[in-house]
Amino acid sequence: MNAVRGVAMAVLAASAVVMTTGCATLQQIAALRDVDFAVDRLSDVRLAGVDLGRVTSYSQLSIADAGRLAAAVSQRTLPMDFRLHLTALNPADNSVDARLVRMDWTLLLQDRETLSGVFAEETLLRRGGPTDVPITISVDLMDFFQGNAQDPFNLARSLTGQGGPPTQVTVRATPTVDTALGRIRYPSPITIVSRQVGG
Repeated sequence: MNAVRGVAMAVLAASAVVMTTGCATLQQIAALRDVDFAVDRLSDVRLAGVDLGRVTSYSQLSIADAGRLAAAVSQRTLPMDFRLHLTALNPADNSVDARLVRMDWTLLLQDRETLSGVFAEETLLRRGGPTDVPITISVDLMDFFQGNAQDPFNLARSLTGQGGPPTQVTVRATPTVDTALGRIRYPSPITIVSRQVGG
């Protein structure tokens, strides 16, 4: 009888652990679903190696920098490197902090898919405050323009918030969260931000 009672108690204890763990998992998933992602800013923007943080118009480029852009265009490549900073705001009334361990992302410019990548830096999204999620991106703007260097320069300038034509920026992502049951990946991508910059 004692043995049977012991087994029953063990089963009940195990069930309680599973139920508690399951609730914690659901809470963490719900917490990430409630996180609001938005584009904050771009930093360290370089176009074919030219630092765009110190120029606001094409005419301000030095002769050397203008020549570098022209040479890149003649070789049919115009790489733009930058860091896209997303702000993740976890509402204060969430029951748990959210822990982002991975995010598969796709960047779209003007509703056109440009490239995809993975953000793999574990990030704790605490309740009630913004968290910076910086994504390093490198894209070849020659995939969007055929011609001189001024058009992609203006696009790059609009992305830095220094003017230029309005540009639609969309980021789609599939987050992975750490839970008491292990890592859980969202079954399908979510659009975490879509907004116009520049202009």
